[in-house]
Amino acid sequence: MSIKRALLWVAFWTGMALLFCMGIYFWPAKEIATLFHIGTYSWNGKEYALQFLGGYIIEQSLSVDNLFLFLLIFSSFKIPASFQRRILNYGIIGAVILRLIFIVVGVAAVRRFHWILYIFGVLLIYSGIKMFVKEEKTPDFNADHFIFRLLGKVIPVSATLTDEKFFVRKNRLLYATPLLAILILIECSDILFAIDSIPAIFSITTNAFIVYTSNIFAILGLRSLYFVLERLHNAFRYVKYGVALILVFTGVKLAVLYFKIEISLGLSIAIIFATLVLSILVSVLLPQREL
Repeated sequence: MSIKRALLWVAFWTGMALLFCMGIYFWPAKEIATLFHIGTYSWNGKEYALQFLGGYIIEQSLSVDNLFLFLLIFSSFKIPASFQRRILNYGIIGAVILRLIFIVVGVAAVRRFHWILYIFGVLLIYSGIKMFVKEEKTPDFNADHFIFRLLGKVIPVSATLTDEKFFVRKNRLLYATPLLAILILIECSDILFAIDSIPAIFSITTNAFIVYTSNIFAILGLRSLYFVLERLHNAFRYVKYGVALILVFTGVKLAVLYFKIEISLGLSIAIIFATLVLSILVSVLLPQREL
């Protein structure tokens, strides 16, 4: 996918998310309640729209770091670009399903055990600080990776790629190709990513509908965003620090609830958005210098 086409798709999915946000804002709740004779139906469009926007910005911000990991995985295993698209497509489908499970379980846990938000807050602060101070190291991805060994215990794994296939038959035996192992590796990294991103959105809202839809709209644009970062990743070298600060902020926002301190939704969105934009600007203005 060319950089121009990728940018157009990123703009398209961002536009769709904003249209959905507007739909939430202007949702005719009263008219629907009257039409279906629902006397108790209520819908705070302005509040829900802000929550969706905040969740979407958080998810998009945090996904950048995850996409860098995807880039490392693909480059380490020398996966052709045409094969990357197939893996990303299946990865997105898997992410949609896994996020639904995580969000349903997470929302249920928060509603039953409200104090779990404080734990999420502490974990997010820890993750953010760790990301900020941890020295950048290239992960060790090779054919001896534990995913390959684990998959090999279930089904034989062929040594070479066979077109875009996940499975291939050799001498009447079914083999998994390395592409399947890499897909599993991508899904595992997304699970780890969700451990940070979903609690971060809980700092904005615990409404399952808002959490899930903001996640889905962010996920839908991931493939296009990946191909943008693939070509411009050096221009986003300091975004990592912005993501770390966002994690710390969302963690603090959750943690201070223990002291009955609540940071407003509008202020939260402004801080998160400003942090992301500032990290991008610093990356652009200081491309060859260390902070």
